[in-house]
Amino acid sequence: MSLTIAAIREREQGERRVALIPLVAQRLQHMGCTTALETEAGAASFYPDATYKDTTIRSDVGTLLAGADVVLAVNPPTPDMIARMRSGSILISFIYGRTHPDVVKALQAQKITCFAMEQIPRISRAQAMDALSSQATLAGYYAVLLGTVHMPKILPMMTTAVGSLRAAQVLVMGLGVAGLQALATAGRLGAVTEGYDVRPETKEEAHSLGAKFVETGVDATGQGGYARELTADEKIKVKSVLSDHIAHADLIVTTAAVPGRKAPRLIDAEQISKMKPGAVIIDMGAEGGGNCEGTVAGQTVQVGPAILVGPVNLPSCLSEQASELYSKNILNLLQQIIKDGKLSLDMTDEVIAKTLVTHDGKITNDGVREAIEGPARTAAPSSVSAPASTQAPPPPAAPTTGSKG
Repeated sequence: MSLTIAAIREREQGERRVALIPLVAQRLQHMGCTTALETEAGAASFYPDATYKDTTIRSDVGTLLAGADVVLAVNPPTPDMIARMRSGSILISFIYGRTHPDVVKALQAQKITCFAMEQIPRISRAQAMDALSSQATLAGYYAVLLGTVHMPKILPMMTTAVGSLRAAQVLVMGLGVAGLQALATAGRLGAVTEGYDVRPETKEEAHSLGAKFVETGVDATGQGGYARELTADEKIKVKSVLSDHIAHADLIVTTAAVPGRKAPRLIDAEQISKMKPGAVIIDMGAEGGGNCEGTVAGQTVQVGPAILVGPVNLPSCLSEQASELYSKNILNLLQQIIKDGKLSLDMTDEVIAKTLVTHDGKITNDGVREAIEGPARTAAPSSVSAPASTQAPPPPAAPTTGSKG
């Protein structure tokens, strides 16, 4: 009997993406799988039901979930939907387990094997599965376009019959995937571009895109592609350098975010107060609390002389291609766990091991488990003759901040 892979319709407000596009459904069928889709799951991404050839379309999501071996989604399904899934089946979606404990507990209770797309390791062979990067690429592109429609001026230099218009100054803060794409887009549109990141190794990438790199003399390179938290002295040093660049910018795009954690503060109210009248900030960290003081997620507000935009779910604004990239990310992951039409999980594989959040009723991701269950306790000594240690436990590691996506 072939594996049934089903995609559900997204229910989160404003979400227009879908986890399975028609092309990927056909490829899964060529792998020997059966595909199913909840009615109109792809409609908001301009993939109508009729375009899903040889795919079962079901209006009853309960029946769809109960009959699926693998369930695909963009956002975490609700605990109620997880309870309708077949025990022992597989879920592939963004999960953000640290901030969705109810979802993780539901996955445990139903013994669901869950792959969290935000946990895909950033190693060379996993690049084609890296959904954070694929979505961040589109978000960085769209952030600049969003900025241009809020600006009272154009980006490129332009010569007219009554004189020349100067090119706009664009500053991108955080040169991860989104930030580099924002720099590239602003440059293509004719702006004078600058890039900043606390990781000096991003300097060459900024230069390759024709942008000037803002040097602060601070190296805060952390682990896993993120940046570590700055010390108090480093923050003062960075602020003194950046404030002048912020004051001269016509458009700023901030991209610093760590999935499931509070966004780091990059720009404060004092710096905003010295910006040009009509200058625009696109705060891509809005969903995590904002990179800027005064950001309101999902709203556009005026703070002093500047217009502060706090967009949420930018990839969904480009839902057709965001769905295409995300669905292909999932396909490449599925190709690692489906062999000859059957599920085959190699728990020693780095990609599989690091992407798993739950399996067989257990939380397999250390970070998620600690966030939900608390730090693991050391077993009591078996012998009473051994003296108890009086040494205080080491302090927890400083949270990472900075841009990965």
